[in-house]
Order: sequence, then C-alpha cells, then structure tokens
Amino acid sequence: MHMVEPFYDWRGQYIASEDPLSPFYNRQYSEFDFPHAIYNFAIHPQWDDFGSETLMCKILYVEYDDQFCIIELIGEWNDAIENDIMTFKHEVIESLMENGINQFILIGENVLNFHYSDDCYYEEWADELEDGWIATVNFHDHVIDEFSRIGIDQYFVMGGELEDIEWRTYQPFQFYKKINALVQKRLR
Repeated sequence: MHMVEPFYDWRGQYIASEDPLSPFYNRQYSEFDFPHAIYNFAIHPQWDDFGSETLMCKILYVEYDDQFCIIELIGEWNDAIENDIMTFKHEVIESLMENGINQFILIGENVLNFHYSDDCYYEEWADELEDGWIATVNFHDHVIDEFSRIGIDQYFVMGGELEDIEWRTYQPFQFYKKINALVQKRLR
C-alpha cells in the first residue's frame, strides 16, 4: 500500500496544505519517511491522517464559490471499532462545511472494506447539508453492498454510473459538473 499515492494531477490547481481554510493547512509531507500505517502496512506519506487508525484521506480539490470538494480515501472504513465516520466528520468534514462546502464527492476505489456501527453521524452529516449532497464514486461493489445492506445508502448518492467513472481524465470542475449532473438526475 505504500506505493498507492493520492491523485496528484490537480496539484497545480489546489493543494490542501496551502489552503488556509483546509483542515490540513501547513501540513508537512515527506517523500522518504513513511510515518503512517494501516494494519502494519505502510501508507504513502502524501495521504492525510485525520485521527483514524484504519482510514486516511486526501482533499484533492475544493471550490468554495461553487461549494464542493473532492476527497480521495484509502484504507478500511471501520465504524464498528474505530468510529471512522465520527472522526472523519469532526476532523475533516465540519471544517469544510464551516467554510460553505455542502457538496462532497468521495472517491473510494482504495477503500478496501467497510464495517458498520450505526448511522447517527451519517444522518447528522446529511441533515446539516440542507441543499447539498454526498456522492460516492468508484467504491468497490462489496463496500456499496454493505452500505446498502445496513441502510446508510440513503445518505449518499451512489451506485450506477457513479461506480464506473474514469475520473482521473477530467479536470476538477469538469468532474464536479459530471457528478452534479448525475446527482441532480437522481434527486429529481
């Protein structure tokens, strides 16, 4: 897993560690030290630790005027033991929401598993968005099945075309427009 880097082609347009409104503002990174691990597997040092033992993220792009952000995730989303959704919401999401973000695109192709606890933080997050939404992109089928099986899929726009997007071929705003069009079609 130490070879899996967060997507970096949009760094010319946005870098979370250089954004004073980002929860990762002024964070320092190394290309040589691997300080983070998930289950004894070293994680590439460009991923952002937000306090979870099993899940890390990278804010790839934020557009405050259009109120959206794109976040890539890696690891195991474990609410049963680590309460990852609580930590993720408090340490990352709430900071973004305080600065007007209400549309979240979560890229999950590197999320290997999901373990459920309860839905209170998902419900809270969705309720606080008002006119916003949370879309999941490219999560593995077994993770989506688990989201659906336990009912938290009601808080996400997910599945279908959202699970087979070559998102790396887009510029961030083009990607957002594509996801927003799919979300609006579903919400109608």
